[in-house]
Amino acid sequence: MRIVLAALVLAGFAGLAAAQPKPPPAQAANINYQGFRSLAEEVEAYRAARLVSLADFQAMAREPNTIILDARSADAYARGHISGAINLPFTDFTEASLRAALRDPNARILIYCNNNFSNDAPPVMLKRVELALNIQTFINLYGYGYRNVYELADTVDFNDPAVGWVRG
Repeated sequence: MRIVLAALVLAGFAGLAAAQPKPPPAQAANINYQGFRSLAEEVEAYRAARLVSLADFQAMAREPNTIILDARSADAYARGHISGAINLPFTDFTEASLRAALRDPNARILIYCNNNFSNDAPPVMLKRVELALNIQTFINLYGYGYRNVYELADTVDFNDPAVGWVRG
């Protein structure tokens, strides 16, 4: 009888616990998805006006106070990159690392990534188009206060001499 009564009591508690609404999942204090969405929405039109052709990208690169930033991995950069580019992998972006690499927050920053190349061969393997690193790089640079950013809009072949590809 005690065993049956104990089982009924436990079953009642289990049913009561199941009926209680579950608390929302905890959020990490340093992660703000809604803030990211808001930032991405803010950047969308701004970025659209700063997409440039290869010819404009190269002309801008020759002007003073301009940096070509390659945010791919250090390994990919070492295996090949556009001439004159510096490397700061996207995964290493922090206020301090950006300040050290880019120095002047008003410098013109030109960005490109794997999806700007038609080759789909090492060291520029294509990403899914909606996950192209250009997007995250632009949003992050903007979010860290870098507003003078331009992005290569063209898809090019890194074997084309006009691209200025440097093999590692």
